[in-house]
Amino acid sequence: MFLHEVFRPEFIKADVEAQDKDEVFEELVDHFCQATKSNAREEILDALRRREAKMSTGIQKGIAIPHGKTNAVENVEGVLGISHRGVDYDALDGQPVYLFFMVLAPGEDSEKHLRVLKRLAELLENPQFYTELLSQRDPQSAHRIIKKYEDVLIALD
Repeated sequence: MFLHEVFRPEFIKADVEAQDKDEVFEELVDHFCQATKSNAREEILDALRRREAKMSTGIQKGIAIPHGKTNAVENVEGVLGISHRGVDYDALDGQPVYLFFMVLAPGEDSEKHLRVLKRLAELLENPQFYTELLSQRDPQSAHRIIKKYEDVLIALD
């Protein structure tokens, strides 16, 4: 499963307005539900909050990967949110978060879920990926950056 398939342009919000973690969850889930015409908003929010209660998904400088398992989705799905102001996310390093990679997976599909998280972690090891992605102002250009860096990663495999 490729990240550019999970984070398609219609699942990229390049102008996140949220000011705290819970608002980010709501904004990204609302974007997902609108794009998919899903009415599972509360179920998805609950899955994200349950996972977040275990430990912050604000994992490294400026980046959070909120994720959860829910039967509200049939396949691994994602929403990328970009905040140009930064969000108080209770990240592990205490710093604001600017990029949010929300990943949702069906309850039984641990393998694909973990592969997406692993591929994302590999991309995030490259500081240029973070910098270029953060500078994008629209979903199509953000998607191009994901594909560009993922293609390089695949070529190295």
